[in-house]
Amino acid sequence: MANSLNKVMLIGHLGDEVKMHYFEGGNCIGRFPVATNESFSNRQTGEKVTTTEWHNVVVRNKLAELCEKYLSKGDRVFVEGKIKTRQWEQEGVKRYTTEIHALEMTFLTTKKDLNNPGPAGQEPNETKSTGAQPIGGTADDLPF
Repeated sequence: MANSLNKVMLIGHLGDEVKMHYFEGGNCIGRFPVATNESFSNRQTGEKVTTTEWHNVVVRNKLAELCEKYLSKGDRVFVEGKIKTRQWEQEGVKRYTTEIHALEMTFLTTKKDLNNPGPAGQEPNETKSTGAQPIGGTADDLPF
C-alpha cells in the first residue's frame, strides 16, 4: 500500500497549564500534557486497576492562543492530530520525545467557563475549537 495514515484522537484531562512560546513574525506554539486513563479488572484478584498514559500535546498559532485563553489544568479536551517524534543531542546524549501535534480540538469542560458562565442560555461547556464539532450531540443529530 502506497498511502499511510498518521492520526491520533485523545480524550483526556490537561495535566498542567498551557506553556506558550512566541516567535518573530507573530507565530506561536503552545505545549501541555494530556492524561488518558484506562481501567480494567485484574483477573487473578478481581481488583480494579487504572493506568494513566501521558501525552505531550503541541498546538500552533490561533489554536495555541485559544488553548492559552480557555484551558487550565484539569480541563477535559478532545484532541485530534498526528504523532511526531523529535530528536536532539544534549551533553553528548541523544534525546527523543514523542508529541501529539494537534490539528483540531474540542474543549469538553473548562474551569474558566464553569466558574464564569456566559450570557443567559449559553452552556458553560460551549465548544471552542478550530472546526471540530462537539462530542455527543442530541437525538436530532443522528442520521437515522
